[in-house]
Parts: sequence; C-alpha cells; structure tokens
Amino acid sequence: MEHRSPADPHLDRVVEHRSPADPHLDRVVEHRRTGDPHLDRAVEQWLSWDRNVLTRSQVEVFLSDRKWEELRSRLCSRMSFGTAGLRGPMGAGFNRVNDLTVIQTTQGLFSYLLRCCPDVSSRGVVVGFDTRGQQESGCSSSRLARLVAAVLLSRGVPVHLFSAFVPTPYVPFAVKRLGAAAGVMITASHNPKEDNGYKVYWCNGAQICAPHDQEMVRSIEEELQPWSASCWAEEEAQVHPLRTDPLPHINLCYMEELQSLCFHRDLNRASPLKFVHSSFHGVGHVFVQKAFEAFGFVPPLAVPEQRDPDPEFPSLRCPNPEEGAPALELSLLLAEREDAHIVLATDPDADRLAAAERCDGGGWKVFSGNELAALLGWWMLLHWKQAHPDPADLQKLFMISTTVSSKILQALARSEGFRFEETLPGFKWIGNRIHELSKAGNSVIFAFEESIGFLCGGSIPDKDGVSAAVVVAEMATFLHNKSLSLNQQLLNIYRTYALPV
Repeated sequence: MEHRSPADPHLDRVVEHRSPADPHLDRVVEHRRTGDPHLDRAVEQWLSWDRNVLTRSQVEVFLSDRKWEELRSRLCSRMSFGTAGLRGPMGAGFNRVNDLTVIQTTQGLFSYLLRCCPDVSSRGVVVGFDTRGQQESGCSSSRLARLVAAVLLSRGVPVHLFSAFVPTPYVPFAVKRLGAAAGVMITASHNPKEDNGYKVYWCNGAQICAPHDQEMVRSIEEELQPWSASCWAEEEAQVHPLRTDPLPHINLCYMEELQSLCFHRDLNRASPLKFVHSSFHGVGHVFVQKAFEAFGFVPPLAVPEQRDPDPEFPSLRCPNPEEGAPALELSLLLAEREDAHIVLATDPDADRLAAAERCDGGGWKVFSGNELAALLGWWMLLHWKQAHPDPADLQKLFMISTTVSSKILQALARSEGFRFEETLPGFKWIGNRIHELSKAGNSVIFAFEESIGFLCGGSIPDKDGVSAAVVVAEMATFLHNKSLSLNQQLLNIYRTYALPV
C-alpha cells in the first residue's frame, strides 16, 4: 500500500488504516468537515494513525472549535530535517514533535540503516533522552525515547536505551564505545520549553549530515503508517530481551576517559578556588559533579533553583546560557554570596558551556564562546606539547573551528606549527571531519563553534559541556597558582599571537 505525506498535493484519497488491536480505531472516525478536501484528508489520516489520546484530543478540539488554520498549520506540512534531525514544538500534528512523528521518523531511520548497515541487527542503536516534557501532549523525552526503542525492537534491532536522562554527548560516546550502527538523542538542547527534538548520530559518532539527512527524509516519507501495535508499546520496550541499559558501563567509561584531560590532579585537590555550577534545570548537575570528583576537585556549588530537572524552566526566560549575564543571574548571585571565583553553566542537555570569572575590581567577566575557545585551545596545546616534544608530531596535530567563529586557532596554528581547519557552521561538520582526520592517522585535540560549543580531546566527535566545564576549572586553578586570572591569560594569548586586545 502506498503511504504519502498529508502535505502531498497529489493525494486524491485517504485509506483509513485501522488495527483491530486498537480500541480507539474500532470505528470510522466521524469529524466535522473543514470545507478543505486536502485538510480533511490530513485530519482523517492523523485520527486514523495517532494512538496518543492527548494529541488525538487536541486535533478533535480544533475540529470542534473550527480552528481550520491551526489544523492546516499542524497537519498539512511536516517538520524539516535540519541540524542532524528534527526540532520543533511538542503537540499534535505532522509538523510537531509527538508520539506519531517520532514513530514515523524511527521507521524511516530503520529502513535507511537497513540499506546502509546490513549488520544493524547485530550492532544495535543507542537511544538517550533529556528531561524535557509537555504535560498536555504527554510528550516527555523519556516516553519518546521508549517509542524509538519500541519501533526498533519490533524489527529485531537491539537497543541500548539509557535508563535515565543523560547529557547529549553520552549518546555519540556510547555509539563509538559500543560499536552501534547509530544513535538517537531526544532533546531540544537550549530551545524554549515548548520544543523537543530528535537528533541522529551515525556509526562514526558524529551527527548525520549530507547525504544521510536527505536520504533519511525520503525513507521517513515512505514509512508514515505505523507498522504495528508493537511500535506503540513503549512500556514493553523497557523489558524486551533485546533492550540493554548502557548507563552504568558508559558512565564508568566516560569518567575514566575524561581523566586523560586531567593534567594537574594535585593542584586540583588543593585548589583555593570556589566554583558555582548551574545545570539550567537540565541534566548536567550530577554529571558535572562526578566530573569534578574525577579531577580531584571538591564538587562545585550548585545553583539550588536550577539544580533539579524541570521541563518548565521556571527560573529562566530562555534556557540558553549563551545569553550571558542575564541568563547567569542566579549563578552570579550565588557566587557573590559564597565568595566563589568561577561560574560555570551547562545548557539543559549539557553539551554547551558558559563561564564567568570574578574581576579584581568587582563585577564579573562573562566570556564569549570565542574567548573561551582561545583559552581552551591554548591550554590543550600547552599540555599536548609537553607530552610530544618532537616538533615533527605537529604535522599530525589538528584543531578545528567553524567559518563563523574566531580565527584564534588559525593564529595559534601559524605560530606553533600545528594544522588548522575550518568547517561549515555546526558541529555535525566538525564531528565528521574529526572522523576523517582520525582515519588518516591524525589527532584532533580541540574544536569549537562560537555558540559556546567546545570539544576537548578526541573521545567524542561532538561538543561536550561536561568535559569543558571541568577543564576550565583546572585551567583556572593552574593559572591562579601562577597569580593569573583567566582574563589575564586571555589577554596574554592575544598579545602573544598578535591579535587585537
């Protein structure tokens, strides 16, 4: 049977697809006609496929209230496959994030993986989620992740489904560590609370990019009808014999590998600096605490109002630490009260990092993404050179940034002799380039994009706010031991590499 998008102008009829196992679909759905045949077909298609009573009810209320434009907006187009996946508002509709669109997307992902990775049924897929959710549609990240698992398990694909929320970088880390065929992370990162998303990682651990993204779109559009009742069995997915929980193993491996970035454990243990951390109501608190402990630090002070996960983000206008001082207001107030020196903030899925430092004359210096990158690039190079005294090794050493980011790494490369590359904006391009360079025997020790996304070391081909946070803490401690602040060292870097200060 042919399955076509409800936005397809050539769709001249709708065949009602019903499963006898679904009590909601035992009868033909009667609804008020909209006067638009194209919209009527889209409505019938939604009501014949969706099994979430909350999102079905939303569509039925729009019908009852004659909200034709709202229905047209939600049902007559699909979400575009953008930054390595889907991202948009939660709720009913083919262009929203919800149970049905997640099932459709996962069916497309499976079909595409089957063409590209014939061994997907032995390698499996990693699935993670953050702490987002929307009560009125029942679209929590955890539920949507279980639906992803249910679809894949219905086709005999092993699923490495995390049992609890994790930072986004844990998914690509797990893909590489477990040798999985792909990874899916249910997250909308720093977007407003209304949003959620579906981020896809390829078997190399990098976010998917062309041509995989467009090929996946075609596969999704060919697999719009839910295959069976098993695709909706999200609770059963948790106890399926092909489902495993990678969290204990991956957490241990991540923290062990993180210690390769720790260069001054003795200094850290005696650090006189006090740190404040905000997780922005997201996943970061427990993971940043563990990372600090792995480096020998006393864990940072947590901003109490923002420590625990809350999908409403009640203390924030927008959960985006890139907004600077306004977004860091509660963190800075806590740091003032506790006489802390450094403020660190991870975004809700903990893949990005903001940082601020107390100024000698009072007030705070909030670092931009480009400024933090200058410090982190200098720091990573300093310790790489100490471990690799042979200048010839520099020919295999790389740092990467995007075209819209600062040229500071290029300036370091010209002076120090290592290699530098730029990619298109977005970490999907950085991650895939890291994979290519690594296959050729090169090492990428640092990469960044100006929107406070940083990658220290080469274990994850994606940005990572958890590792960046603890690396900044160690760098600040090291510099303090030399009577320098982060900002003073930033100015030293600019002077050394002939950049304007």
